Amino acid sequence: MKKGKKYQEAAKLIEKGKLYDAKEALELLEKMPKANFDETVELHVKLGVDSKHAEQQVRGTVVLPNGTGKTLKVLVFAKGDKAKEAEEAGADFVGAEELIPKIEKENWFDYDVIVATPNMMGVVGRLGKILGPKGLMPNPKSGTVTMDVAKAIQEIKSGKVEYRLDKTNIIHLGFGKVSFGAEKLEENYKTVIDAIIKAKPAAAKGQYIRSVAIAKTMGPSIYINQK
Repeated sequence: MKKGKKYQEAAKLIEKGKLYDAKEALELLEKMPKANFDETVELHVKLGVDSKHAEQQVRGTVVLPNGTGKTLKVLVFAKGDKAKEAEEAGADFVGAEELIPKIEKENWFDYDVIVATPNMMGVVGRLGKILGPKGLMPNPKSGTVTMDVAKAIQEIKSGKVEYRLDKTNIIHLGFGKVSFGAEKLEENYKTVIDAIIKAKPAAAKGQYIRSVAIAKTMGPSIYINQK
């Protein structure tokens, strides 16, 4: 597929075969032709692990110091006091069993993250086949199955992101918008990379971080020298 003019112009700014340091790469990103919307800056980290083995999985969450640039809508499955707590904490939608047919039959997905109290997971589990493929299933590892719903909502709204390996042993995530500028993006980048390094499984052998690349939504990848 032929790349657009702006993509080609951006690609000319990247020195072939060069590994940039993070600050330099993010400054280069700013110099690239702009799209007609505020592009997301993406991170792609290839790890020297095998995601087929449970003990080599890399997954976790981190709160970005400068947020993601996107306001996420949160759906909370909770009852009683916990439902009230979720509403007061700023959840966009709160409910229980009555939401099942809305999601199943009406194809309702007007939210980005689902949080559930542990006692509601029996209900949410009925939606596993629908929510799982969309990456929406609440999970204790990502802090979305919790009794502290207020804290979960606050973290999600303030820029919490989840990182996890895909089947090709690569972590992909957005860590801000082009409009943030290089300095704020670098702070977010360092926060994510530090979290991924700390999450290194004990079973991982050899070189852990194989390659790191950043790119904006409509742009080419810039490879980073991440020691």
